[in-house]
Amino acid sequence: MASTSKDYFGLDRIVSLVLVIIPITSLICGVLTRVKEGHYLAAILRVLVGWNIIWIADIVLMILNGRILRIL
Repeated sequence: MASTSKDYFGLDRIVSLVLVIIPITSLICGVLTRVKEGHYLAAILRVLVGWNIIWIADIVLMILNGRILRIL
């Protein structure tokens, strides 16, 4: 996938926004997105280190620019 594509598997921005609003789908899609990019440490950090804070940041960033938070 090209680096200019949107997050959550290249889905439309509205679909990605719906997915990010639901906490469990946000966690799963965020982890899968980071694993797909090859950033395994970032995926582990999403699960272990305050994923609820990352969830809120993902919502804000998805609304503003259509991308999730990049920890690493």
